[in-house]
This record gives sequence, structure tokens and C-alpha cells, in this order.
Amino acid sequence: LLPDTGIDPSVFFLTGIPGLEALHLWISIPFCSVFIVALLGNCTLLYVIKTEPSLHKPMFYFLTMLAMIDLILSTTTMPKILSIFWFNSREISFNACLVQMFFLHSFSIMQSALLLAMAFDRYEAICNPLRYATILTNSVIAKIGLAVLARALLLVIPGPLLLRKLPYCRSHVISHCYCEHMAVVNLACADTRVNKIYGIIVALFIVGLDLMFISLSYVKILRAVLSLASKEEQLKALGTCGSHLCAILVVYTPVILSSTIYRFGHHVAPHVHILMANFYLLFPPMMNPIIYGVKTKLIRDRVLLFVRWKSS
Repeated sequence: LLPDTGIDPSVFFLTGIPGLEALHLWISIPFCSVFIVALLGNCTLLYVIKTEPSLHKPMFYFLTMLAMIDLILSTTTMPKILSIFWFNSREISFNACLVQMFFLHSFSIMQSALLLAMAFDRYEAICNPLRYATILTNSVIAKIGLAVLARALLLVIPGPLLLRKLPYCRSHVISHCYCEHMAVVNLACADTRVNKIYGIIVALFIVGLDLMFISLSYVKILRAVLSLASKEEQLKALGTCGSHLCAILVVYTPVILSSTIYRFGHHVAPHVHILMANFYLLFPPMMNPIIYGVKTKLIRDRVLLFVRWKSS
């Protein structure tokens, strides 16, 4: 049984995965494995890009930002999730809950924006190869990074501020592994229409606009590729987009599936919702370094060289 704190708004309790509490210890094994792979993969990616001068290019600068975002996303939630699974440590203060929610949503939005920036990078590399180096200078890349950060902050800051104004006189038990916006909103005992409208607008704005511009970039890329003279040139040009396309699928497919189940799967068991929410949060940080490590020859060769040096 989880405690109910009455009208005290200072403490919440996370359930973990409702209905599967008895299996938390076993469920922690794949969760912990994914977390370790994400940490090792992204740290390795950052180290390789930093130490290899041939990787100091716009595409890899964006990849560095993506790896840092994935690291922060993983460490924002996984320590608390594992503490629930291992030690039944369910308590989280209201302020810590808002901080976790802020980091979670901010960096999820940054992740989406980085994929859009990387689509722009691929568009310029294929459609404007002669101007690529002059368009994507270090200064422009830094400005894009600041824009990614600013957009996330502007979109996410209103969420915690709105939640702080709500009274929480019902149960303080959050049926989730971490503090998520709508999970906290549903605990309030006041009119939450503004909060719900805000959440829907932000979600549609991020997924809708980012996916639309990414799609437009690839339509133009495909046109440019098809206009190339030989089949070999076409395959080579498309090959440079392979890693990015895989990253897009890894990030957006779980998001769309989870959102669809949440909106329309009213008869789906609660633990399925929670597992899907964790899947879209944890899967991309694990897969992104694997995708770029396997499909990018420069990174793959550098990692293999490092492994051989360590084993010799």
C-alpha cells in the first residue's frame, strides 16, 4: 500500500509500473542494461568526436549535441526509476517532481529540434554542396544550438509554473515511474483545462512542426538525389542520410505509438501505457550511438582502433 498524504502538497509517491510491482526487480534488469548501454554509447561517441579531428564537421557537432541531450534524458529519470525497482523508494518531493518534469520535457523537445537541425544539415550537404561549408559555419551551428535551447525553455517553463498554482487535495500517488506533466495534472482538485490545452498545444507544435519540416527537407533531398546522373552517386548521397533517417524512426515511432495508445487505447492495461512511455524515453538514447557507430565509417573505425589499443 502507498501512503496518501492528505492535503500536504509537498510530497508525491511514484508507483513504478502499476500492476507489475511484484516483477519490479526482474523488470529492472533490462532497464538497467539499457541505461548502461546508453551511458557507455553516448560517452564513447562524445570522446571519439572530441579526439578525432576528421570528425570536427557540422554533422558531428550536431551529433555531439544529440549525445549530450540523450545522456541528460537518461540520467534525469533512470536513477529514480531504478531506486523504485530496487529499494521501493517511491517518495519524491513536489519541487523535485517539477524539476524532473522540467528537464524531461525540455530535453525531449531539444532532441526533436536537433533531429530537425540535422535534417537541415543533410539538406545543405546534398542540395547545396558547394555552399555547405560557408552556410554551416561554427557560428551558425552555435546559434542553432542556442535556438534549440531557447525554444525548449520557452515552451516548457509555463508547465511547472501552472502546476505550482494548482491545489492537490486528492491522492498524491502518481501512477508512473517518473513525473510526467499529465500524470501530475490529473492529481489536481481544480479546473485543469488550461494545463491540458497547454500540454496538447506543445505536443502538437513540437511533433507536428518538426516532423513537417523534416519531411519537407527529405522531399527536397530526394528530388536532388534523383536528379544525379548515375545510380552510384544517388546511392552514395542517400547513404549519408541513412543514420539520420534511422534516428528519426527510433525517436518518433515510439512517441507516436505511445501517444496513440494514450489517446485511443482506453481498454489497454495501465502497465502497457507506462511501459510504452518508458520505451520512448529510454530507447532513443540507447540506439542513437549504436546507429551512428555502426553506420558512420569514421566513428566505427575510431572505436575499433580504440578497442584494439585497449586489448593489446
